[in-house]
Amino acid sequence: MQLNIKYFGMLAEVTAITEEYIQTEVCSVSELVEKLKNQYPKLGDKDFKVAINHHLVDQNHIINTEVEVALLPPFAGG
Repeated sequence: MQLNIKYFGMLAEVTAITEEYIQTEVCSVSELVEKLKNQYPKLGDKDFKVAINHHLVDQNHIINTEVEVALLPPFAGG
């Protein structure tokens, strides 16, 4: 399946891209994050949340269809 990965804020800075498409098989969010950290080692030093189709998900969430995955740095609101 093809995933649309979007990087925001400091995560876009460490990957030097804001968006990419990757091919992968069914996997959990934690497996995908591990793949991305292997590709972009500096991601391992950063805290971030993962959203799938605009909804925050936990590390155990299974990705089994083509989706938009966003890596979101910490943010504050008010």
